[in-house]
Amino acid sequence: MATLVEIICVGNELLIGKTLNTNAQWLARRITSLGLNVRRIMVVGDDVEEISGAICETIQRSPKLLITTGGLGPTFDDKTLVGLAKALGCRLDINDEALEMVEEKYRRYVEEGRMESVELTPHRVKMAKLPEGAKPLANPVGTAPGVSVELQEMSIIALPGVPSEMKAIFEESVLPVLKQAIGEVTFFDTSIEATGVMESELAPVVDRVMCDNPYVYVKSHPKGEERIPRIEFHLSTTAENTKVARNRVSKALVQLSEAIQEKGGEIKPVKAKMGHY
Repeated sequence: MATLVEIICVGNELLIGKTLNTNAQWLARRITSLGLNVRRIMVVGDDVEEISGAICETIQRSPKLLITTGGLGPTFDDKTLVGLAKALGCRLDINDEALEMVEEKYRRYVEEGRMESVELTPHRVKMAKLPEGAKPLANPVGTAPGVSVELQEMSIIALPGVPSEMKAIFEESVLPVLKQAIGEVTFFDTSIEATGVMESELAPVVDRVMCDNPYVYVKSHPKGEERIPRIEFHLSTTAENTKVARNRVSKALVQLSEAIQEKGGEIKPVKAKMGHY
């Protein structure tokens, strides 16, 4: 999992707890399933300096891909692209292709009877103002285009905050590029649940399993109380093909299961999921 990805989610609603950050969870899971490594997720408010600062910090860490969510709409607090342009040291100009996308969407809304005029007001044109050199990404669900910027060794993708729009642009415009870049890499994970043994008793077991299976990551998630211990163990790996990935996890799973039973615990499977789903 050498290809590093970072995510910046923009929105005051996330910081005050009004909105659950499902975009981060969905993106992290989706990206991980492709065999990529999400190294960091940040949340910043609707503030140009905060957005710009977070992007500058990320660029300094040089991940292969930065994805932002939120702040692409027509309202005063949609400031992600202003922050991005500031971080890149470039201007924010009307992009003809993006403007055409926005206008076409409003024309369709008029045809559907959802609004009366296609007039491109300043607030609507705002969604077509992109950093210099950026490319718009078609939004199959909403109005504001996504945005793609290529730096020397890094790609930046700005996606809308509305979950349905974010997912649609990712699947249609971002996913094919990622798959082409990473090739045939497979992520595989599975989970088991252990009962009757405390997490502290199984900590040395996890250490041993990970030592014996260096390509498998094992994470424990306590689900019950200490007096009634119930722990989910999640095992995952990334490999060059499905067979190798499955064999790695299966070997570690057998070792972990036997060790838990030796400690007097009981186990049951929870789930199995493979990448490229």
